[in-house]
Amino acid sequence: MGLDFGSKTVGVAISDPLLITAQSVETIKRESANKLRRTYARIEELIAEYGVSEIVVGLPKHMNDDEGIRAELSREFADKLGRRTGLKIVMWDERLTTIMADNVLKESGVRRENRKEYIDSVAATFILQDYLDYRGKSEA
Repeated sequence: MGLDFGSKTVGVAISDPLLITAQSVETIKRESANKLRRTYARIEELIAEYGVSEIVVGLPKHMNDDEGIRAELSREFADKLGRRTGLKIVMWDERLTTIMADNVLKESGVRRENRKEYIDSVAATFILQDYLDYRGKSEA
């Protein structure tokens, strides 16, 4: 499972059973940045539904490789998720994934006002696919 943790949304992607490709699943929305109880519960439902054994959480770094407040919040989210689920959590560099997701949505003809609905789950797909590709190369 790949997650793109944002201030009010979490994009979710899942891999195929062979761990080759990532697919967008949904974007979990919440009313407030610090109200995560329902978000964690929904992620746990998806873990059960898809038989998830490992979670990749996007780590938002600055282009100079520094980590800011968003990275700190993502790490806190991942730590709590790991404690709740008992699953292995991998933090994965997510630089430029939102820009790539926006470009894909533009090229697919999704109107600007509708892109917000999909951008986080598409970004999660890029995060997970990058991890799967890395993992596949390192195991080859």
